Amino acid sequence: MLDDANVLKQRDPQDALGVAANQWQQVKFDVKVVDGEQSGEVITKVVVAGMGGSALAALLAKAWLSEKLKVSFEVVRDYDLPAYVDSSTLVIASSYSGNTEETLACLEQAQKCSAQVGVLAAGGKLVQSAEEGKIARVVIPSGMQPRMAMLFNLRALILLLSHFGVVETSLLDEIGEASDWLQDETKNWLSDVPTEKNPAKQLALESVGKTPVFYGGRLTGPVAYKWKISWNENAKNVAVWNVYPEMNHNEFVGWASHPVDKPFIVFDILSSFEHPRILKRFEISDRLLSGLRPKAVPVHLVGDTPLRQLLWGCIFADFASIYVAILNGVDPTPVDLVEKLKNELAQ
Repeated sequence: MLDDANVLKQRDPQDALGVAANQWQQVKFDVKVVDGEQSGEVITKVVVAGMGGSALAALLAKAWLSEKLKVSFEVVRDYDLPAYVDSSTLVIASSYSGNTEETLACLEQAQKCSAQVGVLAAGGKLVQSAEEGKIARVVIPSGMQPRMAMLFNLRALILLLSHFGVVETSLLDEIGEASDWLQDETKNWLSDVPTEKNPAKQLALESVGKTPVFYGGRLTGPVAYKWKISWNENAKNVAVWNVYPEMNHNEFVGWASHPVDKPFIVFDILSSFEHPRILKRFEISDRLLSGLRPKAVPVHLVGDTPLRQLLWGCIFADFASIYVAILNGVDPTPVDLVEKLKNELAQ
């Protein structure tokens, strides 16, 4: 089925595969800050307010820059900012649509707290508020699903962080320099690559009809979360995720009872740059759970830097989950339930 061009076209009418195939171009997006004047006060704390795919880039940045950030960095996925937000806090309100009510609430609170504020969106009320208030902002291209615009979001986020002096501008170059390499890697997953040579199609066939459980570590946790998002929204498939070492302190025991023939497929998202003790935990946990759960399928992230491995893992997740959507007989692009929920909340 996955090698039949007619089936792919019929079940992917909005060409989600084409969008995924072009994601490598996003890392070269020419980002610009508008209304960039700032108070000049030293920033000691960063809070990124966003939901779902719009929070993902911040989680990825936090993992990537964990050894470079000299300030606290928190990602808020809720209606309220932490009580510590003040004039030495940078609050970045991130919403692809620009209309996410939780993020808009956080923007309003940030202004009341006299925080330094940046906005990241493709349009909507968030950009309108930023224009009216002369708030520093980066506007990214519109017309996509937020989960498929994550690399736009990451590049814009790093620009805002560098604009406010939190990180070096050279990080933007590191992102952009990955473009040609990502393009070459993406070619392995394209729709015209037959299943026997296509790892994304193979993984989809292995996991269709099951509930995937994605495990990451300190570095790869955001990638595991991205895989969950992709399965939820592309494949319309329930999925869960967790991270080591926390998994060993609770969920680990949860696998220990009931028949091994559980309706799950387990994926370990692995990086050569991960903490060695965490890699050891992956190995021992799979061995100790042998016969108690399905054996974990390792996903070894590819790339010669932590950033490249993270980006590679995110794009691979979209391809594999889109192929699962096609096998599930669902359109990968729309998220109708989310839109219905927003309409209900707006009434």
